Parts: sequence; structure tokens; C-alpha cells
Amino acid sequence: EWHAVVGLDEFWEGELYDTEVGDDQILLVHLPDAQIKAYQGLCPHQEVLLVDGEWDEDAGTLMCGGHRWEFDLRTGNGINPSGCRLFEFPVRVEADKVLVGVPRDGQRHYLRANESE
Repeated sequence: EWHAVVGLDEFWEGELYDTEVGDDQILLVHLPDAQIKAYQGLCPHQEVLLVDGEWDEDAGTLMCGGHRWEFDLRTGNGINPSGCRLFEFPVRVEADKVLVGVPRDGQRHYLRANESE
């Protein structure tokens, strides 16, 4: 199911955006190459909001503010520690709106550290 979450005029390249769709906390990143990605918005380690972390736009990395876990937001893969990853939601842009696809399966779309390998 597709959900419009933000307009492109409110979400600039290089920015992070945090939203909730149903039971899912979602983090959007507008990468410098105009690509938009959507991931689970909570760290797989201890459920800290990722949007509050340290975002390095040039490197495309986000460091969680909780215990400094680091993720590549171009791929969703963990950098430190490696071997973990973020759940990725499909994204599309229509009529200057960013839409996120959330499966209608009754599940919480969130990987924990021990589930993400």
C-alpha cells in the first residue's frame, strides 16, 4: 500500500525526514544524487530514532545517537558493526509527492540486530 508522506518542496537533497505510517517508524533520506530511500526509522540495536543521529551527507552515512552504530544510507547496510542492515521500504515520486510502499501483511517492518544478517 502506497502512502504519500512528504512533498518534494519540503524535502530537499541532503535532508533526512522521519515519519510514521501505521505501526512503522520510517526514515527517508534524500541523497545528493536526487535518489530517495526509505528505511526503518529505529536503530536495530536498541530502537533509538535514527533521524536524531549524526548524518554525513557527503559520505552517505548515518551514525545512531544511541550507541554510535553506523549505516550506509545508500544501501541500508551496517558499517559499524557490519553484518546488520536496515529494512528498506520501496519509494516512488508522483506529482511532487514522495510515496512509501508499506506491505499490508500485518507485520512490523523492522529488523533487529540479530535478525538483520
